[in-house]
Amino acid sequence: MLDKVLIANRGEIALRILRACKELGIKTVAVHSQADRELMHVRLADEVVCIGPAPSAQSYLHIPALISAAEVTDASAIHPGYGFLSENADFAEQVERSGFRFIGPRAETIRLMGDKVSAIRAMKAAGVPTVPGSNGPLGDDDDTNLATARRIGYPVIIKAASGGGGRGMRVVHTEGYLLSAISITRTEAHSAFGDGTVYMEKFLEKPRHVEVQVLADGQGNAIHLYDRDCSLQRRHQKVLEEAPAPGIDPDARAQVLEACRNACIDINYRGAGTFEFLYENGEFFFIEMNTRVQVEHPVTEMVTGVDIVKEQLRIASGWPLSITQDDVKLDGHAFECRINAEDARTFMPSPGRVTLFHPPGGLGVRMDSHMYTGYSVPPHYDSLIGKLITWGEDRDIALTRMRNALDELLVEGIKTNIDLHKDLVRDSYFRQGEVTIHYLEKKLES
Repeated sequence: MLDKVLIANRGEIALRILRACKELGIKTVAVHSQADRELMHVRLADEVVCIGPAPSAQSYLHIPALISAAEVTDASAIHPGYGFLSENADFAEQVERSGFRFIGPRAETIRLMGDKVSAIRAMKAAGVPTVPGSNGPLGDDDDTNLATARRIGYPVIIKAASGGGGRGMRVVHTEGYLLSAISITRTEAHSAFGDGTVYMEKFLEKPRHVEVQVLADGQGNAIHLYDRDCSLQRRHQKVLEEAPAPGIDPDARAQVLEACRNACIDINYRGAGTFEFLYENGEFFFIEMNTRVQVEHPVTEMVTGVDIVKEQLRIASGWPLSITQDDVKLDGHAFECRINAEDARTFMPSPGRVTLFHPPGGLGVRMDSHMYTGYSVPPHYDSLIGKLITWGEDRDIALTRMRNALDELLVEGIKTNIDLHKDLVRDSYFRQGEVTIHYLEKKLES
């Protein structure tokens, strides 16, 4: 087992990783910016290193500072969490070259799956269903691009190969707009990601967002942990998730779960990962793979009993998976509400001091948060301050527990989106399990 892990992140995920390390008897190193001295995991870690001033570029994204912190503390591995450098292949490569273990996939795997074009090719080869598209990057020949769009059928979507988080995308409904959309998206992609490569896909008009959680040890063993529905989104950012995804065709589910497991073996995947799909009319269409632990991993843990972060640590230690596919049993249903420090109506961030924090409790209730009464939410980072998760024997019970838990949850001193979640879990369409990825934005506009 690893001896000492440096946690290259902040907030609730850093605390989540620290707890997993403690359970496995692994010593921890917390790194923090000058704005994050009050973080809970910083108080609990075995060793602490300040890596720079508040801006992320000078702290959590500053690779030399992170490597130096690992060196001075004699850490054996670095866990990147999610966000920041978690899917940065250069960081993973430098970590390994410096003599540390990167708790995640190999750098070449991150590069393969980080480029949407190469990822789609790899998934097609592995038998994973993909969205009809250009089957590669778009060239400069206008006639070829127009013919490709006609073959796919309008509407189409132009995507940046290196994009993510909803950036680098443009929907095209008519042929007259296609060529200018390609040009604009290329320019934006080059500016945002340093890579102007774009590709084309069929734009699905009423899809759901369903994803498959996987674990693989890089030794030929891989398992799936079933699926999640993440359709409630605003500006391509997830707001509320659940597991398993409701109302999925059983045959389509079985096929895609097995395809994802086999794909992990084909690409020699190592660690935790998530295959993201659009689901429409009983069919799955692969869109991308996230090569890290997901924000919403707790809902999967609640319905499978598998500790995903502990498995990450075991895999990074060189151990094979501790469980087989036959050991994974689906039990009940779970929801997760992302609690953000923001105005529930305007979505403007709301940093400041938390004067009162009271997390809910009871059977089937879990609160993953780094908050405590007196903690100051800094203005420099993502507004996520906690994740409220509930489990029940079935979807109705889990949803009832979420409604009750949200009523119990108290956060004072700052604005939060708790009221938004209270509305969503009482929404009739959501309760039926039939919302698409466009539903929340349309609801907010009404």
